[in-house]
Amino acid sequence: MQHQLFHKPIRLNGYRLLRRYASTASASSSLVAELNGRGLVAQTTSQNLEKICSEQPITVYCGVDPSARSLHIGNLLPLITLLHFGIRGHRPIALIGGATGSIGDPGGRATERKLLSQEELAVNEEGITRQVHRFFKTATAYAEERRPQSTSEAQSPTVVNNITWFREMGMLEFLRTVGKHAKVNTMLSRDSVSSRLNASQGISFTEFTYQLLQAHDFYTLNKEYGCRLQIGGSDQWGNIVAGIDMIQRRKTATGSSEATEQAEGAKLEDEVFGLTIPLLTTPSGEKFGKSAGNAVWLDSELTSVYDFYQYFIRQPDGMVRQLLSMFTLLSQEKIDETMTEHEADPSKRIAQRTLAREVTELVHGKDAVRQAEAATSVLFDSDIGHLASEDVVAAFAKDPRLVRLSSKEDGLGVPLTKLLAKNGRVKSRSEAERVLKTGGFYLNSVRVTDPKRILTEEDLVGQDKKMAVVRMGSDNHTVIVLP
Repeated sequence: MQHQLFHKPIRLNGYRLLRRYASTASASSSLVAELNGRGLVAQTTSQNLEKICSEQPITVYCGVDPSARSLHIGNLLPLITLLHFGIRGHRPIALIGGATGSIGDPGGRATERKLLSQEELAVNEEGITRQVHRFFKTATAYAEERRPQSTSEAQSPTVVNNITWFREMGMLEFLRTVGKHAKVNTMLSRDSVSSRLNASQGISFTEFTYQLLQAHDFYTLNKEYGCRLQIGGSDQWGNIVAGIDMIQRRKTATGSSEATEQAEGAKLEDEVFGLTIPLLTTPSGEKFGKSAGNAVWLDSELTSVYDFYQYFIRQPDGMVRQLLSMFTLLSQEKIDETMTEHEADPSKRIAQRTLAREVTELVHGKDAVRQAEAATSVLFDSDIGHLASEDVVAAFAKDPRLVRLSSKEDGLGVPLTKLLAKNGRVKSRSEAERVLKTGGFYLNSVRVTDPKRILTEEDLVGQDKKMAVVRMGSDNHTVIVLP
């Protein structure tokens, strides 16, 4: 198979994008050209992919292993790319790796993965399957507003689990139907394997065979669903190519109708394709999607909507244009307009706010954006009179910073230091009083100097006059909400 590619690692606006460029896309408005323009194409297995996608709808899949109970921001770009295909009328498949997840992908790792128990896998599979369904429901609603002209023939994804075809497959059947068509020398040359062979720990037979399982996934989806394209992160290139090789070898071996077409001038290598997405890293070399070393999860139980929103607010000016292109469906004209407005006064962080709103709506929906912006206003704006207490309560649900009182009597007339201590926001009243004496105690952004200061009706703010915000130091907030 010939791949007209060249390799060039670059640093883009402070972030390093590891890219293997495919042939330059045409200036047409085709899907592949748009993906390339948005920075979502690292490499493709054939120059003809753009032509094929422009001529007819195809079936395309992206897989995710249940290695955790939730997806994270690192999984977003492949899902967004799958969304692009779906809203253009192509047929997307989201594959949950119930089988591959029990093995573990060696790609991008220097050490062996810890095998998950069957109980852990079951929990993770259930959570991620539910999350994939929810993402595409929310993302499609988002797309209908941003790209109405592209969503008239939008296709919802088919969600499958590869444990379906691996559960009943025994070792002998696997060796005869899959292993027979795999060449060990080719498997050894894959980056995910060769890098581990040179490491002190090496690679187990279990992880060595991972690429065969993923290859069989592509073969099965091609046979049962007519799937012609697999997409994934750039670290999946070897596994994707292994799937294409597997399909070609097995079709040729069985003398299928597709193989017969080859004799009539159709190339098997243009029957199935692979497309990978760049690996985006931070200036420190971490994968994009980490916050203080921890993953930013798509599950709001693991990463609150507020923290998710704030992750994008904190992105540097030099990177925000690229993130708007990759993580949203905004048109290039709208992105240019946003950046022009942002550059007029970067201190307002207009581009970052746009990015945060767009990605939060894409993943969590419109209500979540309102809640995240409410939480942001409470914590960072001096005037919160425009906020409704119900939005603030929703924004801080399960957040220890929220103190929701059961009656007005529990708050009004009570010293502020006592309120904080009684509700577990400080260890004792004396701790709060020490902060107050140093000048670091604030009520609704106004410094408090009297240790006996009580909460009054006049202190309540918001649309419905039910809230008060106490701050100790620069970032220790307590949001008090009365009924």
